[in-house]
Amino acid sequence: MEFTREIYWNVGHGVLIPMYLLAFIAIGIMIFGFYKRYLVYKMGGSENRLDSLFDRIFYMLRNVFSQKKVIKEKIPGIFHGIFFWGFLLLFIGTLLVFLQADFTNPLFGVKFLTGIFYLVFSLVLDLAGLAAIIMLSALLIRRFFIKPEGLETIRDDYIIHGILLVILITGFIIEGLRMSVTELGSGSILPYFSPVGMFAANIFAGFDAGSLQGAHKFIWWFHFLLAMTFIGIIPLTKLRHIFTMSANLMFKDNRVKGFINTPDLEDEQAEQFGCEELTDFSWKDIFDGDACTKCKRCQDRCPAYATDKPLSPMKVIQQFQEAAFYENTENMVDFVTPDVLWSCTTCRACQETCPADIEHVNKILEMRRNMVLMKGEFPGDEVITATDSIEVNGNPLGFGFAKRGDWADGLDVSLVSEQADVDILYFPGCFASFDKRNINVAKNFVSICNELGVRVGILGKEEKCCGEPARKLGNEYLYQMMAMENIEKLSEYNVKRIVTTCPHCFNTLSKDYMQLGLDGSVQVEHYTTFLHKMFEENGFNLESEDFECTYHDSCYMARYNDILDEPRSLITSAGGRINEMDKNRYESFCCGGGGGRILVDEKIGTKVNAARAKMAADTGSGMLISNCPFCLSMFEDGIKTAEVEDKIKVRDISEILVDRIKRRS
Repeated sequence: MEFTREIYWNVGHGVLIPMYLLAFIAIGIMIFGFYKRYLVYKMGGSENRLDSLFDRIFYMLRNVFSQKKVIKEKIPGIFHGIFFWGFLLLFIGTLLVFLQADFTNPLFGVKFLTGIFYLVFSLVLDLAGLAAIIMLSALLIRRFFIKPEGLETIRDDYIIHGILLVILITGFIIEGLRMSVTELGSGSILPYFSPVGMFAANIFAGFDAGSLQGAHKFIWWFHFLLAMTFIGIIPLTKLRHIFTMSANLMFKDNRVKGFINTPDLEDEQAEQFGCEELTDFSWKDIFDGDACTKCKRCQDRCPAYATDKPLSPMKVIQQFQEAAFYENTENMVDFVTPDVLWSCTTCRACQETCPADIEHVNKILEMRRNMVLMKGEFPGDEVITATDSIEVNGNPLGFGFAKRGDWADGLDVSLVSEQADVDILYFPGCFASFDKRNINVAKNFVSICNELGVRVGILGKEEKCCGEPARKLGNEYLYQMMAMENIEKLSEYNVKRIVTTCPHCFNTLSKDYMQLGLDGSVQVEHYTTFLHKMFEENGFNLESEDFECTYHDSCYMARYNDILDEPRSLITSAGGRINEMDKNRYESFCCGGGGGRILVDEKIGTKVNAARAKMAADTGSGMLISNCPFCLSMFEDGIKTAEVEDKIKVRDISEILVDRIKRRS
């Protein structure tokens, strides 16, 4: 007996014309629906997201078919991934059936769905369909019965789950009706290679063939019409993410992580800076709203949302879609609201976890930029004071600029204005120059460099704030003023290698300054990667002493610059045993100081730094280690707020290293 089955059994080949006509209509409706949405995307400004097209397509295909970003979300992600693969196999199987029945067989007399291949084909599709039903049912239970906090359920969810589940179940009913008439009791092994179909066939085994054939024809048409309905409604429901999410992966930002557009503030033709109206944003910003699957991963990772701030990254992206397609809203700043915009720490956790590569942070920064530069709005008077101090004294802490290099008195460090022949230019930043606790970090770093024989130079009073906090709070003018003054000095002294103990300075100098003219050959490093490299190159061994600790990944080290292992290596080389917090590495929870928030009084919700301090205390380590002046300052305060002073102390990596180096000497 030949291992195969009759395609179009019972319904006949007469269905081909109406079937293809309806299919073309459904596809036409889908294309027209996407075309109408395309016209809305065009409201946004132009932006090239098709450079390096081959690489973009490869990235998209790799992520779509592997579901790599989706399954990172553990249980629900794995459910969705298995459902996707099951549905994909069913789609491929349907295409193979159409290919044989309507192309290779009628035109060339070629049948490939036979023999062993057909048996494997039948078994794989049956198991794929079963897996898809099980996973979809699990996702349905999660959404409608378990209802995780923050997971919104709308009309689309009922439609999508309902139509997909009925399509899958009716597919097996059709198979069972056919098998009950043609294969059960025939002595063939075919039913065993369609186990789910055989289960359904046994249910119908007691009915006469005429009744089964009538039911089969009715359900076949119902199943087909439902499938065509599914295709037609894709642009009108959340199902559109099948295409928009995939496309958004191809449109990902290929620029350096954390790239921010640098406007020409001297452009006399510019009517405004930043973005306020929907049309001020790019088409990609609007498209992001359609690519969002509302999976709430960004919301779950957001430190502002977790501490009862009004910010939900998911909602902000949804508001772009609502404004573009439904609300007819033009002013995005008012629609999103200032309190939401000022709550962001720019930690980038939302973008790191998003399976669709949606870009949240820059939308917020552009709206902040508009509020500050066009309307003079700030999150509080304390920010006005800090930015005034940056403008006058080159730092936000209120100290006179002439005292900026005083921390180095008595240390073996040179002013490059007097001695430019140094190995590195150390850029301590504002906190390590003026904040008492962070001054120790600067001194420690210089001491370690001295021990390694590295000649260190500083700008001293010629150094200004890198401008990053002001920029992240929307004051692009002040940022560019500080940046240009720093770049002028760095160029004047022909600086080739910069090391900083501040991740924010590091990120700004190594990336943002290049847009304003800093020589691209200048090497900028964070002190942990610099010391890690120096230790390895020189075979330098610390005087190790065992201790327990937990380590906090600064957002601007981990998510912005992928620096994860070097700081940990320094800690372990000093004898540290790291008890990781639940939220670590790329999943790290922000200290609350990023995005300029180090200058802002936290008045809404609970404090981010206290939440993170509590996480550190819960490890039972007794010591929290960081390598960022913002984090160090925030944790000193957060430990007190969380009332865990007796459980955890905070130290910078430099404080650990310098102790071991002194003992070694």
